[in-house]
Amino acid sequence: MKGKFKLLIICFVITGTSGRCVIHTKADFHPKPNIVVFLADDLGYGDLACYGNPIIRTPNIDKLADQGVRLTDCHSGGTDCSPSRAALLTGRNPYRSGFYTILGGNTYLDSREVTIPEVLRSCGYESCFVGKWHLSVLEKDKKNEPGPADQGFVYWMGTTHNPFDGPANTKKFIRNGVPVGQVDGWFCDVIVGEASKWLKEKRDKAKPCFLYVASHEPHTPISPPKKYSDLYNSGKTNSLEKTIKYGNVRRPERDISANKKEYYGTVSQLDNAVGRLLNTIDSLGLLENTIIFFTSDNGPETPVTAEESRGEWNDPIRDNCFGSLGIFRGMKRYVHEGGHRVPGIVRYPGVIPTGIKSSVLFDGTDLFPTICNRIGIPLPQGITHDSVANFNAFLNKKTKCKTPNIWCYPHYGDTDPRLPEMEMRSGDYTLIGWLPPKSDSVKPDDWFVKYGPVKYELYDLSNDPGQQKDLSAEKPEIVKSLSGRMTKLWVEMRDEGKRAHLLPNQAYPGGHK
Repeated sequence: MKGKFKLLIICFVITGTSGRCVIHTKADFHPKPNIVVFLADDLGYGDLACYGNPIIRTPNIDKLADQGVRLTDCHSGGTDCSPSRAALLTGRNPYRSGFYTILGGNTYLDSREVTIPEVLRSCGYESCFVGKWHLSVLEKDKKNEPGPADQGFVYWMGTTHNPFDGPANTKKFIRNGVPVGQVDGWFCDVIVGEASKWLKEKRDKAKPCFLYVASHEPHTPISPPKKYSDLYNSGKTNSLEKTIKYGNVRRPERDISANKKEYYGTVSQLDNAVGRLLNTIDSLGLLENTIIFFTSDNGPETPVTAEESRGEWNDPIRDNCFGSLGIFRGMKRYVHEGGHRVPGIVRYPGVIPTGIKSSVLFDGTDLFPTICNRIGIPLPQGITHDSVANFNAFLNKKTKCKTPNIWCYPHYGDTDPRLPEMEMRSGDYTLIGWLPPKSDSVKPDDWFVKYGPVKYELYDLSNDPGQQKDLSAEKPEIVKSLSGRMTKLWVEMRDEGKRAHLLPNQAYPGGHK
């Protein structure tokens, strides 16, 4: 076919069941679009100027929003890092893949899971990953776990997880399985440089491409170049910060307000890196052929809370965390809205109108079928996908017949007051569920995969987006209906995830390659 390939770029500044209806848009299908995903790390729903932050300057991301659609009901597939990333690549709830929380132990993305780049490879795509992987250990001398190449990426450079083991401007990268060593530069600058170089010089321009860029920022440790933090060293910043809401999560009793400029500066640094990647794309003549989708992997990190600061926990690295949820409740690892409602911005000139806002729910798991549907290829058969082809959300058009979305996190019954383990969304209602308290004699993972929810709260997001008024006593019939669906869905996902990791030599529950 003559002419340029369409470029589908999905920039997430970023956490469902197979029975959902698939809604096709009336927009023309463009064969072989390129796809670029940009995923930020721990960026809060309220951290961007275009999402209402009165302090942080994000001109590049704001411009992106002006050129396309700003999603106000966008969600990551999980409430923390690894689960969200697994959901994004597989289109499946992460608990089906055995991801209850972050990478560790025997938990990793099994090579038998089918990912976006693998499906795209089957129809001629070339794929690249750069950044924070966090789905397996990349260092083969430590663990022989599947990496990006095993999941369909032809070219990759990244780190296993967050760069805690060195100064802010030196990171240990691995490129195509070979250790690169220390690389000068801040993380977002290094990976955008690598992604831009791949787009300009290393990809096969005769093929459509899938580029996945996963930044570390604004995850801890937070230490931006001084020129960025200095932007917020002012009395005006001090005054405005007092108006910011932090998800109704109790802040530390000690004063950490002097650290806010570090967080704000890091978000501006991230914005600058995003702008450079967009400039690269546009300079290659791809502006009119590009969908850009920008999100985050979960809500923002909380600093050490008042409860934690009274105990043995001492984690000063989190004292620079000033991420905002706007009006929403909860933060990273919370199943309330603030744990998984994230920014979502999409640009596609000529297809998505400019400067619009969409209130239609889009979940991180929806990315997989949305891409497949957009380019006209079928989803893999025999696999349960907790998602729906949902390009309509980018046009502010409703997608019908969706089964409930669900988010979970194993708090293990050890917080006071004890936090809930799951939230399920059905229309405007969210049902919050608690597992029974864990006894000391039960191992945490055994507890999480054995029990179902036993206690509930109900909220109506249409008039209570901050989830402040529990309606469970007023609407017991809705609680009864939704709790049955929550339990059924949870048990199904939980048991599939358990089988996936306890029976590695048997048929993989999610299907295999």
